[in-house]
Amino acid sequence: MSENLLSLAFRISRVRFWIYTGGTYVVGFALGMASWEAFLRPEYMIYLFYFFIPANIFIYGVNDYFDQETDKNNPKKDVQEYRWQKKDQKGLFFLLTLVAGISFILLATQADWTERVIFSIFLFLSFFYSAPPLRFKELPGLDFASNMLYIMPGIFGYYLASGYLPPWFLILAGFFHIAAMHLFSAIPDIGYDKKAGLQTTAVVLSERPSLLLCLLFWASLSIIVIFASGIHPASLLVLIYPAIPLLLLLKRDVDIKILYWYLPAINTTLGGLVFIAATLHTFG
Repeated sequence: MSENLLSLAFRISRVRFWIYTGGTYVVGFALGMASWEAFLRPEYMIYLFYFFIPANIFIYGVNDYFDQETDKNNPKKDVQEYRWQKKDQKGLFFLLTLVAGISFILLATQADWTERVIFSIFLFLSFFYSAPPLRFKELPGLDFASNMLYIMPGIFGYYLASGYLPPWFLILAGFFHIAAMHLFSAIPDIGYDKKAGLQTTAVVLSERPSLLLCLLFWASLSIIVIFASGIHPASLLVLIYPAIPLLLLLKRDVDIKILYWYLPAINTTLGGLVFIAATLHTFG
């Protein structure tokens, strides 16, 4: 692979967001494993690589290609993210074809049908979040619900490690988190999405009702995490999530665009703590 193609792969895949698929997979696997030695299994390593890099090339490559018109007025594409250009078309198609090939090889060689179903749901949501005719990102309610794609690697990792699906309350907690994350990320884009003709949940609700819904989602996440941990003091750190929309609702001079870019660091830190706790538990 040429240096230019590697550079394009890194730019398209949005490195700061790798943790949202790769990290979810790792945490799910850690929660499901019986012993830390499971980390030495070859299949764990294979999917570790897949969910960190190819998966993100697929998600954001498809997103950038189908969002050319809706992204043209959004300045974050020139600063925090990558603005897809016509000159990258051949490289993007090659990368997407390569990732699709890897995905179907993995799908064909998976151990059982449950793995295949989980993995297929991840691919389906990743593609049709941005791609027509479904294009979930333009459908209020389904836009944040379809972001369940970011929880699927965790469900897959848990099943790969244990042979069982995660407990329902963990899946529900994950849903509340990704729903809030998606809605919160859409709030700064309300003006640009309106101009582009997108009817997202944030556009339909407007800013403050969207923040209230984020508060509800993250409060629900917090309740599940705190009680699932047996009200462990460390679990109270999850309250940082509902505190973010609450702060914005109470103080109008706080910039949501600044707070949003702290979320990858917060997610990585708290996800890392869950991973460490789950791994240490297997030594007990």
